[in-house]
Amino acid sequence: MLDLKWILANKDEFAACLKHRNFEFDLSILENLDLERRKIIGQTEELKAKRNEGSRRVGAAKRAGEDASALSAEIKLMGDEIKALDDKLAGVEAELHKYLMTIPNKLSSTTPIGKDESENVVVRTWGTPKDFAFEPKPHWDLAEDLDIINFDKGVMLAQSRFAVLKGMGARLERALVSFMLDLHTQKHGYTEIEPPFMVKGEILEGTGQLPKFAEDLYKIENEDLWLIPTAEVPLTNLMRESILDESALPLYYTAYTACFRREAGSAGRDVRGLMRQHQFDKVEMVKICTPETSYDELEKLTHDAEEVLQLLNLPYRVMALSSGDIGFGSAKTYDLEVWLPSQNQYREISSCSNCEDFQARRMNLRYRPDGKGEKPRYAHTLNGSGIAVGRTLIAILENYQTQDGRIIIPDALVPYLNGLKEIRK
Repeated sequence: MLDLKWILANKDEFAACLKHRNFEFDLSILENLDLERRKIIGQTEELKAKRNEGSRRVGAAKRAGEDASALSAEIKLMGDEIKALDDKLAGVEAELHKYLMTIPNKLSSTTPIGKDESENVVVRTWGTPKDFAFEPKPHWDLAEDLDIINFDKGVMLAQSRFAVLKGMGARLERALVSFMLDLHTQKHGYTEIEPPFMVKGEILEGTGQLPKFAEDLYKIENEDLWLIPTAEVPLTNLMRESILDESALPLYYTAYTACFRREAGSAGRDVRGLMRQHQFDKVEMVKICTPETSYDELEKLTHDAEEVLQLLNLPYRVMALSSGDIGFGSAKTYDLEVWLPSQNQYREISSCSNCEDFQARRMNLRYRPDGKGEKPRYAHTLNGSGIAVGRTLIAILENYQTQDGRIIIPDALVPYLNGLKEIRK
């Protein structure tokens, strides 16, 4: 959530930011609500001053033995008016809050300006796509030939965009989770968390999924519980309504969770295979830090995600998302895109973002600067996939396939599979 004072003091910058994001919003709504809020506050303060003066006069009259009943009645009426103004103010502030919750984050000065994903910028590439001597198969054919993923059973048990991983498919997925968590906790310094897979609505509001993206979420009927779309939601909210000491920062959290998304806006896209499922596994990384360090932390976060792909020897590229493609709550985002031979293109496998104080304001997450005598300040929050497990499984199947249908296991995963070096029929 953006600071209303900042918006009203930087109208041109605010309008330009929304334009670059292809987001339409009538600023006069906020201006009019703010004027009404200020007017009500002024009226309330004036009435309270009159009531205080009246109360003083009532006290003086009583001490003098005079009749103060008429004045007391006036004071009571003032109290009723103040109560009515307080209620009116609460309504105006609720309306302000509602609009502020729908406005996206401002952009970092280093975020590329562009109309959509076609204007994302390649930051760097790593690895060289393999030149196959045969036509590489898509992961769904490889998986079904090896009998390690059954897409029909997923539809039978649930609906489309669900799958059943079987045998070595399930083992490989579990090995990937353990490998990623070990890397992030033992080398990168993250604390592993096992959070709930369901959270309250206010938790989703804190990270920006609600109210804007309600149609992409799964809600438990008759309860204020929602299935998480990513572990970013519970991990970032661990410190909500807190004032942390600066010396305790930065905080690094990582977690494996199942994630649940309706994919309401992706009808017809990636309908085959594991690329866009309603339920998928992901290892997430979250950082909470000071504003001064957050962009250094974003670079480190991105490199932490990259190392997963490097150790698995999977070619990828890093993209800086343009203003027209960046997420609602992010000020700057790097996407990692892994090479998929069957599609002859790079596809997203991780997204690493600096949300600055956007989420912290929504969840009232602050820190107290060390030894500076300052008031608490809003922390900066960052999140990144470390990485999407199902999409990593896709990349391994496609990049490590052989002409006779085997899958060679990446060296980094062999210890997690009891020394197994290939998957064959």
